[in-house]
Amino acid sequence: MDERGQHVCGESDAGRLDTVLSRARTELSRARWQEEIKADRVTVNGMPGRCKMKVGPGDVIDWTRPPPEPVEAQPEDIPLDVLFEDDDLIVLNKPPGLVVHPAPGHPGGTLVNALLHHCPNLPGIGGEQRPGIVHRLDRDTSGVMVVAKNDGALYALARQFKDRHTSKEYLAIVWGRPRDMEGTIHTRIGRSDRDRKKMAAFELAPGAEGARGKEAISRYQVLETLGPASLLRVRIETGRTHQIRVHLAHIRHPVVGDPVYGGVRAVFHAPRQMLHAERLAIVHPRTRARLDFTAPPPPDFLDAISRLKAL
Repeated sequence: MDERGQHVCGESDAGRLDTVLSRARTELSRARWQEEIKADRVTVNGMPGRCKMKVGPGDVIDWTRPPPEPVEAQPEDIPLDVLFEDDDLIVLNKPPGLVVHPAPGHPGGTLVNALLHHCPNLPGIGGEQRPGIVHRLDRDTSGVMVVAKNDGALYALARQFKDRHTSKEYLAIVWGRPRDMEGTIHTRIGRSDRDRKKMAAFELAPGAEGARGKEAISRYQVLETLGPASLLRVRIETGRTHQIRVHLAHIRHPVVGDPVYGGVRAVFHAPRQMLHAERLAIVHPRTRARLDFTAPPPPDFLDAISRLKAL
């Protein structure tokens, strides 16, 4: 059955239709409301709505939304390590080796398949292939992830990540020892000129026309020396693709076990890239309470530390 709704504009509701709707009905993002408007599912005073249409006090906005289309991914009974769960979100400790969402070569056995089994109401939240996914971790990166269980939570959490209102800390085992015990890596990150499947760090060029990539900031602290390697805590202020792996390779201390960015060495074999999302702090999308989650490193990470110390 279609979902129907109505909003009567008040004194503070003046502006574009898509903007007014996204502010008044936060369960959908502005982009999602634009899709609804373009699909002729929104009317203003009984007339078809348009995204740029101006509305104001007294205008009556009605909408009809069809039920979410079923996702292609199928539920699978895959165990999940749940750190926290309520009606709005679920926080997980993702194990290494688990792909987040279906993709060519990985049609099943993903975190999304597991979530669809765990949360029957998840389909339709944020897209067919990535229901509820706010952010992602690489297949071989372990640690804390948050997943939204409704559109309102998805929109609110996505805004937090975009506006840098979250706190994200990782543990990384890297080759060598950085010259400074603490440091900041501040570059731009974009597609590599040599290999379009890889990302690369570019020097900052404020205001330069044609600057490549997007600004990326990572702050690191050396926690311990591990023979030929080091254990670092890395806090990222931005969330670019492969950011930590690219940044650490950029300062010539690649993540141990990273086959893409130079972390493979004959002296030591790692089962994967030694990167773990240890901590994530967010604001709850409904209660506005500050939530702070941590996940201990998995056994293979701890084993790598012990074996490197012995070298």
